[in-house]
Amino acid sequence: MIAEDVLFSFGAETKEYKPGDIIFREGEFSTFYYQIEKGQIKLNNYTEDGKEFIQNIFSGGHSFGESLLFVDRPYPMNAIAIKNSHIIRLPKSDFLNLIKENQDVSLNVYQCMAERMYYKYIMLYNLSFQNPMLKLKQLMDYLKSYQEDKSPYSFEIPLTRQQLASLTGVRVETVIRAIKTMEKEKILKIEKRKILY
Repeated sequence: MIAEDVLFSFGAETKEYKPGDIIFREGEFSTFYYQIEKGQIKLNNYTEDGKEFIQNIFSGGHSFGESLLFVDRPYPMNAIAIKNSHIIRLPKSDFLNLIKENQDVSLNVYQCMAERMYYKYIMLYNLSFQNPMLKLKQLMDYLKSYQEDKSPYSFEIPLTRQQLASLTGVRVETVIRAIKTMEKEKILKIEKRKILY
């Protein structure tokens, strides 16, 4: 999202995280801008009974949690590494100076936040669906919308069945059944356990 050399010129550093490492916790206040150099992280919450709800999953080149740098509010979610990750972090004050001094960077940040809001609106509407196939199809449509090739089965869903379940708010067993039905209806294809949409 922001060129790495620009981030480093403003004082950024790279930190390494292993799977399961917590980058920030729900309730903490934001002190850094985070951008993934390589790896994968998830934003999540846990219900009172310990069930995980995944809000989003990000990989290399994406930033996360930046909207909280503009308000004095605590994080409403956790950020946890899924894979070995190298994450560039820039202190909040340096990030705010960077966007003040660079209009192009500022516009990129605003566009990214607008895309995230769009995703949140889609997923909020998705929660109103009772049919798990509709929930999965809407999520897959959104993920595929960023690909140039829109032909059937051209996009490999980059999520596990458990991650699909956590993102849509249904049980993993329900996701597995829905995916099998979607395959029978030729909505998607399964090859070597990979979902092609």
